[in-house]
Amino acid sequence: MIFKWKRFKNSGLMTKLIITYTLITVIPISLLGYVAYTQYTRSIEEQVGEYIPKVLDQANERIADQLSEIRQLPDLLYNSNQVIEVLRKDTYQNNSSLLHDKFSVNSYLMNTYINGGNSDILGVFILSKNRFFESSKDSYTGFEKKTLPLGQDLDLKGKQEIIFPSQTTLKFKNNRPYILLMSQIIDTENRMNLGTMFIAVDLKFIKNIVENLETVNKADIWLMDKGGKIIYHTKPQYIGRMNKDLVEYPQINGSFRTTSEKESKLISISRSGPDQWILAHSVLLKNLTERTDLVRNATIAVFIVVVLISLLFSLFLAWSVSRPIHRLSNLMKKVEKGNFNVDLPIESRDEVGILAKSFNSMVLEIKDLIKQNYQIKLQQKEAELYALQSQINPHFMYNTLETIGMAVEEDEDDTVVEMVSLLGRMLRYSISNKEKMVTIEQEIQQTRDYLTIQKIRFEDRIEFSIHEVIDIKEYITPKFILQPIVENAIKHGLDHQEDFKIEIFITASGDSLIEKQKVHFKIRDNGPGIPEDILSELNQYLQSDPMGKRDSKFGLINVHGRIIMMFGNQYGLQVKSEIHKGTEVTISIPLMKTEMLAVDMDGDGEIEN
Repeated sequence: MIFKWKRFKNSGLMTKLIITYTLITVIPISLLGYVAYTQYTRSIEEQVGEYIPKVLDQANERIADQLSEIRQLPDLLYNSNQVIEVLRKDTYQNNSSLLHDKFSVNSYLMNTYINGGNSDILGVFILSKNRFFESSKDSYTGFEKKTLPLGQDLDLKGKQEIIFPSQTTLKFKNNRPYILLMSQIIDTENRMNLGTMFIAVDLKFIKNIVENLETVNKADIWLMDKGGKIIYHTKPQYIGRMNKDLVEYPQINGSFRTTSEKESKLISISRSGPDQWILAHSVLLKNLTERTDLVRNATIAVFIVVVLISLLFSLFLAWSVSRPIHRLSNLMKKVEKGNFNVDLPIESRDEVGILAKSFNSMVLEIKDLIKQNYQIKLQQKEAELYALQSQINPHFMYNTLETIGMAVEEDEDDTVVEMVSLLGRMLRYSISNKEKMVTIEQEIQQTRDYLTIQKIRFEDRIEFSIHEVIDIKEYITPKFILQPIVENAIKHGLDHQEDFKIEIFITASGDSLIEKQKVHFKIRDNGPGIPEDILSELNQYLQSDPMGKRDSKFGLINVHGRIIMMFGNQYGLQVKSEIHKGTEVTISIPLMKTEMLAVDMDGDGEIEN
């Protein structure tokens, strides 16, 4: 307790006022509102839990009455002596007689059942002595003689059965939900079984009965048999499935609340009718309280008004006291992050005003010191950059002219023309010193031109390939970072290798949301490799200060130094080599799009990363 009091005592003024306001105003009113709302929602649950089962009982009775009428439909067949006589026949002398009888029976089924005024009947089917009679309102599939679920000679003992869509392959147009009433046709005079009759009944009569309950509080309503198979559901995809939770439902009609699901529900059930079908109603408890009464709305409105007024008053009082200190704190945070373009207005002559004046003087002094040091550093880096380029360019020119000279000596005019064209393009690229950053495509083209000249010179001794995994037209790179590496590889490789191969891979890595993305240039050759002592010395150079003293025999260091200077220590070169197996040099730079060239306004070759 003492520790908590000390923490409160050492807190800022704004924090103290807000905590005090919360303890005095917000918490008591919140508790009062919570208790009132809880009692209100509980009363709604009780009212709905008593009302819905009664409505379900009425709906269940209407469904049972409708089903009773549907169960009487097969009796209409006995009103036609002609149809009964057709069903009594066992054999036919010719096919025309069979077709005539089928037409007569189908016509009667159409006029009596389909067009007889009962709009819920989708189709009527009769299977009798290997004959199939049918009439339907809509087109259907999957209900032919060979696919019927039960045989024509089945003895139902005067009872009727209801078949669900999941038990047969019958499907109507637009997948309309239905139930199939199966009834045996008995010849009352001869006590003979004439066949089996199937009546497909559209489930929309159930929807018409319960549709008013569906729209209330966004409820789900379903009808299932006593085994839990869903006959009708407001969501058609559930029709035909089993309700696995039925075993947990109470055996009496009423309502109960679920607690095992993610969202609590109020479920009401009604069991009635000769089939003991179960009509269920489910609604989310949160939906029951969507419509609140005037008392609750008034309570919430008063609570919000009181809280807002008292909060605004407390904030105004605290802000008027702590505003100058708060502004000074924010400006100091900006200065900590390196933003010195800040100024704190002096609005008073008290202690805060004196502090603001001292703060502004300190920021101006720091800005002047940083500006002086930055100019000195910038000049040093500019001089270093040009010095590095001057070390690379003579080496490049010497090797290129030597290659062209050898081609001229061999008196190959076409080859000389090609090499001179390549050289011209390379020289234009080389002398454009204003461009410190170029597209990766330009750097690759420069390297490809160089390798092509060397390929012409040494013929079959050199093979090269360049693999581009990224779009090299869209990204940029510092100039002259590939050619020195390739030159170095060819220089040392051809001295020891008869068939020299070099491969260049351009890839990218990193996730822009997690880490900075990079471009990797991987130059791999099959040369003699670098001795272990030289490789160790080279790695020491790479890990040490890249701007320090460099041994001129290591051209790799120059490229590494430029990259470190431009982008930082997390980029640069990595060298792997094995004797008699070859060397692999990996150059890593930031992944930069061509639009970033506009950032380099002062021509110092650096792009913010």
